[in-house]
Amino acid sequence: MGREVFKVAVYAPPDYGDAIMDAVDSAIESVYPGYRRTFSVTETVGTWKPVEGANPFRGAVGEVEVAEELKIEFIAFGEDLGKAVAAIVSVHPYEEPAVDIVPMLAWKSFL
Repeated sequence: MGREVFKVAVYAPPDYGDAIMDAVDSAIESVYPGYRRTFSVTETVGTWKPVEGANPFRGAVGEVEVAEELKIEFIAFGEDLGKAVAAIVSVHPYEEPAVDIVPMLAWKSFL
C-alpha cells in the first residue's frame, strides 16, 4: 500500500501564508515527485474570543474577534508530520495555531 500520507491544514493571517509555506516546504519531503511547494490555499474568516490568561496576536481579552485568514493545506508523509508541525509553529504568529491532521488513503495504491 505504500507510505502513510496525511492531509495537513493550518489557519493563519494572510501576511504569514508565504512564510508558512516556505518553512514547511523546506522541512519536509514532497509527496509529488518532481514538484515542490505544493499547497492549496483558501481565503476564509476566523473568529475567536480570548479569555483571561490569553495573549492574542489580534484582538483583546473578552472581546470576539473576526478576521480574514488563509487555510493552507498540503499532503505530507507520516514520518514528516513532526517536522511539518515544527516548521508551522516556528513562523506562525498565533499562541496556538489551529492545525488539522487527517490520515488519507494513498491514491496511488488504487492504480
